[in-house]
Amino acid sequence: MKLKDFMDVGKLQEIQDEFSKATGLAAIAVDSDGNYLTEGSNFTTFCMECVRKSPEGKRRCEKCDQEEKGVYYCHAGLMDFAADIVVNGEKLGSIIGGQVLAKEPDEEYIRKVAGELNIDPDRLVAEVHKVPVRDEEAIRAAASLLAKIVNNMVKNEYDRKLLNTDRMAIMDEELKKSTQLIGTIQAKTKELESIASKQNILALNSSIEAARAGVAGAGFAVLANETGALSKRSAGIYKEITDSVKSISESIYRMNEAGK
Repeated sequence: MKLKDFMDVGKLQEIQDEFSKATGLAAIAVDSDGNYLTEGSNFTTFCMECVRKSPEGKRRCEKCDQEEKGVYYCHAGLMDFAADIVVNGEKLGSIIGGQVLAKEPDEEYIRKVAGELNIDPDRLVAEVHKVPVRDEEAIRAAASLLAKIVNNMVKNEYDRKLLNTDRMAIMDEELKKSTQLIGTIQAKTKELESIASKQNILALNSSIEAARAGVAGAGFAVLANETGALSKRSAGIYKEITDSVKSISESIYRMNEAGK
């Protein structure tokens, strides 16, 4: 199962953007294969244009993305977070981000990192001073809140998709029943037409026999009995048709209810 199978990624993007505006934290969603589902919100130049542009920096960042959970300090000294997106026990992706500082930057440490990553230390120091500084407790609370919001939203979207699938199954089943009932009605109608034809013939024969006074008495009685039997059979078939029509009406009602 993939998130994109049932999730409106636009809704996820909207929540993510609003979160980043409110907290100053960066955020992005990825699927279970590590592919980006949303565009990055509030990504810093320090991370994206400096650290991740370095081959070694990119390697270290991706290692953190894949291995770290919860709120943590990245290799470059910033606070990041990673939270799984889970539906019914199955991990479908992650919401990751952060790119903030819990205190004013340590320039000496940043220059050390720049040397390890072969990045201009002056530029990296200049960029780290543009990174938002937030209280560590607030960072952890914000990351936890985003994880809960995203997981609740994804679960709701999944349940809605599942519900719609169940509705379609009901509608398909009821439509199948209706089609079968229509076939029954058609068959019974043809049977009634055959009976009506026979009744007409018997009525004609009855008239002929009645005209032959005396001789036709016994024959007339037989014809009259047969006509009565056919009439009873017709009544039974009419009832079957009535019941079938009622069942069709009920099926259509259920389909309408399932489609609401």
